[in-house]
Amino acid sequence: MNPLPYIIVNDTSLYYQVQGQGVPIMFIHPPLLTSENFDYQAAQLSNRFQVITFDIRGHGSSDRSFEPVTYPLIVQDMLKLMDGLNIKQAYVCGYSTGGGVALHALLTAPERFLGGILVSGMSEASDLYLRLRMTTAIALSRSKLKSLLRLAITWGNADNLKTFRTLYRSSQPGTSDNWYEYYRYSLDYSCTDQLQQIQAPVLLVYGKKDKSFHRYAWKLQQHLQNSKLIWIPEAKHQIPTKNAIMLNDCIESWITDKETRAEKIDTTIYE
Repeated sequence: MNPLPYIIVNDTSLYYQVQGQGVPIMFIHPPLLTSENFDYQAAQLSNRFQVITFDIRGHGSSDRSFEPVTYPLIVQDMLKLMDGLNIKQAYVCGYSTGGGVALHALLTAPERFLGGILVSGMSEASDLYLRLRMTTAIALSRSKLKSLLRLAITWGNADNLKTFRTLYRSSQPGTSDNWYEYYRYSLDYSCTDQLQQIQAPVLLVYGKKDKSFHRYAWKLQQHLQNSKLIWIPEAKHQIPTKNAIMLNDCIESWITDKETRAEKIDTTIYE
């Protein structure tokens, strides 16, 4: 059996997977979940791209973090992982609160990212319903009911029993204190007033039935200079697992279009 792939970042061991070849895409999961949430993306998109997934500190198979888990820390780890893999630039795809991490990466290290993909993402948590859900998750992660939180999150993101078992199993080694820190930072984070600074292209993917997140989709499209908004019919929030084929097709088409245009520009310059 091959040993699991790890990279040491500031004395912390991070678990990661690299599948496929081509233009790199790095995926960012939300609190409590792990890189296993992107299994469908890795399976399909690795036919065309280099898919990079990793467990954030204190999640899944990565070591617990003795530093608070914040977006700047996660982005720092992303960049160290890219350096370790000799990847100069990549697309970054964040799901749910992972979308906030992706935006922070585009803002703080724009030279390292070719573009962003936000799946059910947001630049802030400003509506009462979302804040209540996140506050509940914060409280449960510090209580004796944290196993209930783990059950609810993994079951809610599962499209079938097999996926549920995978998500539930992979989340088991996680550290609830680090879940708490990630949720806590996400609740207070806002980069809406900085979105116009992002020049890289951004793909926004949302579910038509995820009505409470429509406000975030419109806000992002309004403030980002170069964005494309796609609505997936009949989809709710958990798109990576429950609407995987449509999401993967959207990502593949969008990146292929961006890379084709870039090649045409390069050809025009050097001819």
